[in-house]
Amino acid sequence: MGLMIPCPHCGPREYTEFTFGGELRELEAPDPQADFERVYLRENLPGPQRERWFHALGCRRWLTLTRDIARNEVLDA
Repeated sequence: MGLMIPCPHCGPREYTEFTFGGELRELEAPDPQADFERVYLRENLPGPQRERWFHALGCRRWLTLTRDIARNEVLDA
């Protein structure tokens, strides 16, 4: 079984129903280079990470959760 994501509207669902929206990082002052790095260059460090996911095959809503990258486990939603 793969990663289960707890959708607040549909309940627990397989990660295959979702589209990964990226790491959730702090916004900085407007700067084209910083924006590029924030959007396209992921840190992907082991440990907890805030992420955005879009429930494409369900309620079609965005959700934010914390996932432990090393264990591929959702810590909170």
